[in-house]
Amino acid sequence: MLATDKIKKVHIMEVGPRDGFQSEKQFVPTARKIEVINALSRTGLPAIQVTSFVHPKAVPQFVDAEEVVAGIDIVPGVSYRALIPNLRGLERARPFRDRIDAVSFMLSVTESHNRANGNRTIGETLEEIARMTKVAREDGFTVSGSMICALGCPFEGQVGVDRLERIADRYLEIGISNISIADTIGIANPKLVYDIVSHMLGKYPQVTWNLHLHNTRDMALANTLAALEAGLSRFDGGVAGLGGCPYAPGATGNIATEDMVNMLHGMGIETGIDLDRLLAVAKMHEEFIPHGLGSSLLRAGRGNVLLPAPERQQKIAS
Repeated sequence: MLATDKIKKVHIMEVGPRDGFQSEKQFVPTARKIEVINALSRTGLPAIQVTSFVHPKAVPQFVDAEEVVAGIDIVPGVSYRALIPNLRGLERARPFRDRIDAVSFMLSVTESHNRANGNRTIGETLEEIARMTKVAREDGFTVSGSMICALGCPFEGQVGVDRLERIADRYLEIGISNISIADTIGIANPKLVYDIVSHMLGKYPQVTWNLHLHNTRDMALANTLAALEAGLSRFDGGVAGLGGCPYAPGATGNIATEDMVNMLHGMGIETGIDLDRLLAVAKMHEEFIPHGLGSSLLRAGRGNVLLPAPERQQKIAS
């Protein structure tokens, strides 16, 4: 029996409105962002990361973070979340705690990428995350922490599992038990994913683990399957396959949420997501994204749609 036979349902957080848009050179209008989030809210997705309260000079795409959060529909049963890079970002998010119920804090597991991403050492970032966690908890936010570049760094290469353990230990000391492992530059392979996920699940059963995959080298679906085999059931996805880290050279889009859902449903694994509605949202992006999208389903369609068979033609005698 495959390990995936034991997993009956997968939790998917949609990160397209944040990770998907953050590297777009052309500004996505605020009204369009709200339209996409509202449509995603009605697909059955349990969680959506809607924006980042990052300084607009760092990521101009999110200059409208407050307007987006204030303008979206709050649909019962959907968790709305924001990425928070620092204390200033948390202060901006606090007035919206009646609309956002969870915040994610960012940390790269290598010193070089953490400096590129946040201009600080890992130690300095963890000190600020400890302070932010206290404030966020007092405000009633659920808190999660990231492990950016956990499966490979563009500056330092392969990351040892001991480094991931040190970050996990510190997160737990701070009080964060929701942790995301990120393949930020899409460099992982199924064996690496299986080994890392198996190890972290076994060593830290008290942690709610999540996997964030990019499809830079067309291995995200294979890596999803490897994580499922290791026993993981929580993943991020980016509708239409958009995304990429501005501070990770060569990084491209997230695993397309619709491609992941299509695979899972084909394997008999539930997600609670209406794939047709999700695919319609992915198609919306063709109207305003001025380049190709990273979605196989948009390109090829759903595989279970049957076409009429051609009529038999009478053979012409020579």
